[in-house]
Amino acid sequence: MNTTFWADGEFVQDGLKDINKVLRDHRNNKVAQMDPELLLLLSQLNDKLDNSNRELHIISGYRSPESNAKLHAASGGVAKHSLHMEAKAIDIRLPGKDLKMLHKAAMSLKGGGVGYYADSQFVHMDTGRVRYW
Repeated sequence: MNTTFWADGEFVQDGLKDINKVLRDHRNNKVAQMDPELLLLLSQLNDKLDNSNRELHIISGYRSPESNAKLHAASGGVAKHSLHMEAKAIDIRLPGKDLKMLHKAAMSLKGGGVGYYADSQFVHMDTGRVRYW
């Protein structure tokens, strides 16, 4: 998908709606309003990595409380009070980019939490307090 969510110094509402739909909870199709600051953070990451015209794989965006509870029960790696439920977190990977390098680049932005999940091959980013794991 290619959509514009920021132009002329402000958010583009139709673009945000498109992104909210793409980042919905795919388990039950529930849509939430993603934190626009998270989208700006992803854009900053893309710029930092000179990745603006390439793919960004999204593993998980919004997660409804029901989905999060099921995932939490099945895995110790899912936080009970995940910021995914507040539409303030995203799990990503960039094809062709080293995951450790992606993790370092995300941490350098100091925009929120950044987690490294080598076994699952993704980096978690959120707009919560700055912390790393």
